[in-house]
Amino acid sequence: MPVYAAYGSNMDPKQMAQRAPHSPMRGTGWLQGWRLTFGGEDVGWEGALATIAEDPYEHVFVVLYDVPEWDEEPLDQWEGAALGLYHKVKLRVATLDGEILAWFHVLDDYEGGLPSARYLGILADAAEKAGAPDDYVTDLRTRPCTSLGG
Repeated sequence: MPVYAAYGSNMDPKQMAQRAPHSPMRGTGWLQGWRLTFGGEDVGWEGALATIAEDPYEHVFVVLYDVPEWDEEPLDQWEGAALGLYHKVKLRVATLDGEILAWFHVLDDYEGGLPSARYLGILADAAEKAGAPDDYVTDLRTRPCTSLGG
């Protein structure tokens, strides 16, 4: 079964169940050598959108889901992959049970710009619901942002 790694709002299992109802949460892990960042400010709905970028000194908390083929296409549509906003990459994720290969949606745009406060709140809430460490959630809540979406 293909494994999807969520680092954005899909970390929230309840949201993911609405977008991909046959895709149970498999667990959590860390994407080593990458960092959470934002980009595509001119294509985002309230500012820059979440993405990941290589960085040997950083790591990103992710939630893993088993995604059957029939849930993958609707999920791609939700994430804008069908429109070319995001593309898929396969990367290794460190879990308590060892490494696992998972696919990610990565923004197909330049890095830079600020996300809205509302969007950052959604990401922080999703990370918290998924069991991310407190310092990771705090980092999300205190990132620079625009006041759009209050």
